[in-house]
Amino acid sequence: MSGFDEREKTHEKQFAVDEATKFKIEVRRNKLLGLWAAEHLGLKGADAEAYAKSVVEADFEHAGDDDVFRKLRKDFDDRKLDMSDHRIRRTMDELKAEAAQQIKAGK
Repeated sequence: MSGFDEREKTHEKQFAVDEATKFKIEVRRNKLLGLWAAEHLGLKGADAEAYAKSVVEADFEHAGDDDVFRKLRKDFDDRKLDMSDHRIRRTMDELKAEAAQQIKAGK
């Protein structure tokens, strides 16, 4: 195998690892986000866990974060809870950073 082929394989492996890590971070962020939203929606215990799972599943509808945002926006609106778009998006960003730290720390 030439040096070029070896470098290409190494880059492909690293890309796969990076993509898997990115996916894990997104899933963890969505679970944390679901638990955060569940608290504001007044859900506890198994209901909060089930809600968090539904937020994780919402992310599989379309690429990007908009499907998760729309779910939260709708759920807050349905309950007539005062939650700004800015606060939802800010929390999404904060929890993504927290999720990345947790994943990188092996938690």
